[in-house]
Amino acid sequence: MADNILKFSLNRATNVEKLDHGNLLSVCHLRDTFTEAEIRMVVKMPELEIAEISGHFRHIYLDGIDNLDDSLKKVLGVRVGAGMLKIIKGLLGEAENLDQIVYMVEECCHGVILHLTKKVLLKAPDDPAGRQEFYSEMVKKSIRLYDRCAAFAKGSPLVASLEAEKRAGGRF
Repeated sequence: MADNILKFSLNRATNVEKLDHGNLLSVCHLRDTFTEAEIRMVVKMPELEIAEISGHFRHIYLDGIDNLDDSLKKVLGVRVGAGMLKIIKGLLGEAENLDQIVYMVEECCHGVILHLTKKVLLKAPDDPAGRQEFYSEMVKKSIRLYDRCAAFAKGSPLVASLEAEKRAGGRF
């Protein structure tokens, strides 16, 4: 039987850990049927600036990215926060072989944001209705959390009131 060209697998994970000196290490891994890539980023605390970054990208059909680490160094000093995607795209470019890298750098940044949000998440009420309202209000106040993890993904009960507000023509 011929190979089934429709077979595809994708695994993407972002992990954040606190380093000994208080900075954060955010690592985004991507492995799919055609690609193996990783971005490693150190974010300086409390400034939230990208202090170190490196990575690799291999794809069986796309050419390699020459001097990827040199390209990534263009984002050194960028502050994790509002407007970072536009800045990252502007610095790295939007070439076909860089679009996945831009996304992975952004994922590393969002991982840092979610890591720092953990303390707020622990303040949620114990009752399910109160918890749902708490999380919904939290995402409204920090909209960049929306669709950045499974809990705040489109269609999640935790963002249902936010999405209803959007459908009704709200500010979201």
